[in-house]
Amino acid sequence: MGDPLFEALQQQQQHDAVAWLPSYSQLSKLQLPATTNPPSATNPPKQKVWLIFGATGHMGRSVTKSALSHGDIVCAVGRTFENSLSSMQNWHKDPDRYLGLLCDVRIRETVQAVINKTMQQFGRIDIIANCSGYGVIGSCEDQDEQEIRNQFETNFMGTLNIIQLSLPSFRERQQGRYLIFSSTSGALGVPGLGPYCATKYAIEGLIESMLYEVDTFNIKATLVQPGHLRRDDVHVQANGDRLPMFGHFKVAKASEPYQGKDSPAAHAKRMLHWMGDNQPTSVVKAAELVWQLGHCSYPPLRLLLGTFAVDSIRDRLKSIIEEIEDWKHLNFLPLEGQELELEEEQGPENDNDQEQEEQDQDQDEDDDVDDDAHDDLHDDDEAGTKDQVKLEEQESLDKRKETSVTRDVAMEEG
Repeated sequence: MGDPLFEALQQQQQHDAVAWLPSYSQLSKLQLPATTNPPSATNPPKQKVWLIFGATGHMGRSVTKSALSHGDIVCAVGRTFENSLSSMQNWHKDPDRYLGLLCDVRIRETVQAVINKTMQQFGRIDIIANCSGYGVIGSCEDQDEQEIRNQFETNFMGTLNIIQLSLPSFRERQQGRYLIFSSTSGALGVPGLGPYCATKYAIEGLIESMLYEVDTFNIKATLVQPGHLRRDDVHVQANGDRLPMFGHFKVAKASEPYQGKDSPAAHAKRMLHWMGDNQPTSVVKAAELVWQLGHCSYPPLRLLLGTFAVDSIRDRLKSIIEEIEDWKHLNFLPLEGQELELEEEQGPENDNDQEQEEQDQDQDEDDDVDDDAHDDLHDDDEAGTKDQVKLEEQESLDKRKETSVTRDVAMEEG
């Protein structure tokens, strides 16, 4: 068999609508922010070695093609239960720049074997991209335990296996980069994708936490969050058929309570039918940005791809902030000058507090009356004491006068 993947690439490049050659004049039209120091004419990229898991999906194939078209070295890894080794090896004919392998990310031994073979073939690994994933569409109640475990084993444990087995090599070289494909489902809950969203939330927490641990080793990681990728890239399987639109998703049969046409649990399924091939985000452009992400000097923690990802995640964060603001008064005292404003906002809800305040005010007035009466009584007592003193002084003076008169009379008689 020929090279269907890269024959398709050549056909695609001849089509003006989706053609994208690795020329810097064209790259300037689609580039990461200057703050990341992306590859450019003034910052030419060095050749990197990519290890791409989940390379047989839409995103994985497009990233593989983008990296190879830019002159990088790629080891593309397909899933053992879907692909053959020969089909993976036929993707490119230059063994110095391409290696096709198979593994199951749920099984650590197969992940370790892929890492070892890549190191043996190319001597190093610079960038690891994990595009593998699996999801089930259906209500949380309708998904059985095995399917839920399978989603966690593939999405979360698969990512953890890749990281744990490759980190020693990155630490030894004091450099390395992870591009972990998350989803908008890792930032907001989607009805009909509960367990799948849970796996993506777990991946988000794992990568964000790990970054603090490995930053001192010059190891970087980015969570890539694409939103509804359009199949404007030509992907054909070994049998010549195009890849299925949502090949990594399985639709669970809905039970009776969730079979209504307007059931919230069917939201994800309705979205897929409604969009069809009209997803807003180009997988070709997304892959180009991912390639730049692998070569830029200062990668972000998250890269959102497409207007749907940006709008939906921004709205979700906005609602969280609004909810925090609505309830923060339960935990923080109002700032000085805001008490009156807070009372006006709370209004009738504080009738009990207002009634208590009025009772306290009445009590204060009664206390003031008692204090005034006490002061008056004290003044009367003080006035009475002064009169008594004056009376005693007058009596003493009269006695002295009487004594003096008696003494004078006696002297005259003598």
